[in-house]
Amino acid sequence: MAAKSEDMRTKSDDQLTADLAELKREAFNLRFQAATNQLERPARIKEVRRDIARIKTLQTERSQSAKA
Repeated sequence: MAAKSEDMRTKSDDQLTADLAELKREAFNLRFQAATNQLERPARIKEVRRDIARIKTLQTERSQSAKA
């Protein structure tokens, strides 16, 4: 998990925004799969949610440091 956070820290703001959009789209699709009982990996929902949180945390940290 630390490697994933470090990898995300090296990405630009535009890359993070694109990753966030892709993860949100994936989360949407996973919710539909769960609702129709077609979900193959239920743990993937948790992974995607946490990745979204990681990206949002990084974006918040960057915006806070830019203001200071």
